[in-house]
Amino acid sequence: MKKLSCILLIDDDAPTNFYNRKIIEQQACTEHVEVCINAKNGLEFLKSKFKDGLPPQPELIFLDLNMPGMDGWEFLDAYEELPSPQKGNVVVVMLTTSVNPDDEKKALEKGIKGFTIKPLTEAILTKLIEENF
Repeated sequence: MKKLSCILLIDDDAPTNFYNRKIIEQQACTEHVEVCINAKNGLEFLKSKFKDGLPPQPELIFLDLNMPGMDGWEFLDAYEELPSPQKGNVVVVMLTTSVNPDDEKKALEKGIKGFTIKPLTEAILTKLIEENF
């Protein structure tokens, strides 16, 4: 399995973030896991600059759909407005509790690479990386 440089988790639930981070770390599939507790913080992370002046480039984003303030759909709309260097070549996967088929359809129409029901598992993570990287 390919090792990614960064995976970004965007979810307002701290226990979910803790669990997902542990699954990712156990798989040793990335150099860095960045956790953002809401969609606005996720956008701020993508807009930030590292010491070399370049924006961070996570290869994979796990995005919760239902969050207060800015939900996953609003994040995706704002993400599409980012300049190319800040967007990078990212695979976005909805990791949600929603079982609404309309949500999955809408996500796929927006170009989301996966719509997965929580919790993240080693099998789901492995499959996503093998299929997309």
